[in-house]
Amino acid sequence: MKVFDISQEVFGCKVFPGDPSPEKKTILKISDGAMCNLTAFNMCAHNGTHVDAPYHFYDDGKTIDEVALDKFVGYAYVAGHEGNISAEDAKIILEKARKTDIRAAERILVKGNATMTAEAAKVFVQNGIKLFGNESQTVGPEDAPKEVHLIMLGAEIVLLEGIRLKNIEEGAYILNAAPLNLSGSDGAPCRAVLMTV
Repeated sequence: MKVFDISQEVFGCKVFPGDPSPEKKTILKISDGAMCNLTAFNMCAHNGTHVDAPYHFYDDGKTIDEVALDKFVGYAYVAGHEGNISAEDAKIILEKARKTDIRAAERILVKGNATMTAEAAKVFVQNGIKLFGNESQTVGPEDAPKEVHLIMLGAEIVLLEGIRLKNIEEGAYILNAAPLNLSGSDGAPCRAVLMTV
């Protein structure tokens, strides 16, 4: 089995415009005579590679600790795409996933500079996927992400944003994108990895 890290390094990660960047602080250093090295950090729940819970856009939506872990862990399909994902593109991606491994159609990861459209989001909702992931720091257009978030999070689809798939071939994998258990939070960072089936 091969394991692929598809996460960004946190302190040098790309952040969504307007979000605070992660900050690292060294509290103790052995080289200064301390017993151990100790690091503290401050960051937004949506920095780097992270997941969105429904509460991100719905006041009455589930928080990250209320989302079932099986949404984040299981078979997934990696598809390449550039540009806007249309409804037809979404159908093609799902069909490829089903032909490769029916279980992989539950979690869709798109590599490339791809932008989810509302029409494609509705196709994924109608097909009951558990998770959608992309390389951008947001799902949907960066200047207007709300509509797509409302469609997908309203259907309790987990959004995995800021993954890195450049060196990953299209196909079926096992995904582990379990988030930090941040009680009451709208999202959380995660160390997303893919494993060969």
